[in-house]
Amino acid sequence: MSTVFGEITPQAYQPHLLHGPDRAWPETNCYVDLWIEVLSAYRTPPEPMLSFTLTQDFEGDQFTFFKVPLEDLESLYGIQVTELAMYDTVENHVDTQIERGRLCLVELDSFCLPDTAGITYRSEHGKTTVGINRLDQTAKTMDYFHNGSFFQLSGEDFEGAFQHHTEPGLRWIPYVEFAKFPTTLATDEHLRAEATRLLGHHLSRRPATNPIAAFAEVFPADVAKVAERGMDFFHLYAFNTVRQFGANFELLASHLAWLDASAFADEIAAAQQISNNAKTSQFMLARAVARRRFDPLATALDPSVEAWDALITGLTAKVG
Repeated sequence: MSTVFGEITPQAYQPHLLHGPDRAWPETNCYVDLWIEVLSAYRTPPEPMLSFTLTQDFEGDQFTFFKVPLEDLESLYGIQVTELAMYDTVENHVDTQIERGRLCLVELDSFCLPDTAGITYRSEHGKTTVGINRLDQTAKTMDYFHNGSFFQLSGEDFEGAFQHHTEPGLRWIPYVEFAKFPTTLATDEHLRAEATRLLGHHLSRRPATNPIAAFAEVFPADVAKVAERGMDFFHLYAFNTVRQFGANFELLASHLAWLDASAFADEIAAAQQISNNAKTSQFMLARAVARRRFDPLATALDPSVEAWDALITGLTAKVG
C-alpha cells in the first residue's frame, strides 16, 4: 500500500512542538495546523513559513482565516501545491497521487472524522481540510493529517467521508489540492535567508491600521448580539475572532524566535502579549455572554492594541 510518508503511523505519531500542550493555542486552524504537521513529517521545520501571520486583518465580522501562501511553501521548501481537478471519484484521484509520492489536501465533512469526537464527530457538519497520507479502498481505511496530529479512520467513517451512500450525481465535489515534494530538503541556510526575505515582504503587506483596535471598537456591541443567539453561536464567534488572532500571533512569536530570539526579543514579547490577551479575552467573552454584562469588554483588548503597535514599530525599525 503506497504512502507519502511511509515511516509514520497514527499509533506512534508525535505532534510537532507547535502543537504542544504548553502552547496557549495548541491548535490554530485546520489548514495551518495541517501544514505544520506535514512539514514536520517531511523532516523540515515549519517555523520558517510563519511570517505571513503579519498580514492578518480584521475583516469586519472576523479576523482573517490565516493560511500559508502557496508561493511561500515553494520559495522556502520547493513544495509545489496546486488544485487537483475532480473528474473521477475522490478516492481514485487520491490513490493515483499517493502512488506518485504526492499528498492530497481534501476538504471533508468533520461529521465523519473521529478525531473531532466531542466537537463535531457524528453531531454536526463542518468543512475542514485533511492531508491523506495513506488510503486503502478495499479495506476502507485512511491515514490522514488533521488539525494538530495524525489519525486513522475506517469503515462507516470512510464511507461517510467519501459519500458512499449518496448517489454519484448528488455528491458534493470537494476542493482538493495536491502537493509535489522536491527530491532534496532545503538547507538551513536557504530557509533562514528566504524566511528573512519573506518577513520583510509580509511586513510590507500588513494592515494599514491596527486591526485589533478596529475589532475593539465593535467588540462589546457584537458580543451583546452574540449573547442573544446561544452558546453554539458563541463558540463560532469566539473561534473566528479572539481565537484566530490569538493563535495567529502566537505563531508569529514562534517564527521570530526561530529566526533570532535575541534580536527580536521585544517583538516576540509583544506577539506573545497579543496571544495571551486573546486567551484572557476569550474567558471574559464567555462570562459576558453568560451574565449579559458587556461593559468590561470595552477595555479588554487594550493590551493587544498597544502590543500590535509596538510589534509593528519594532519590526519596521529592524527589518525595514
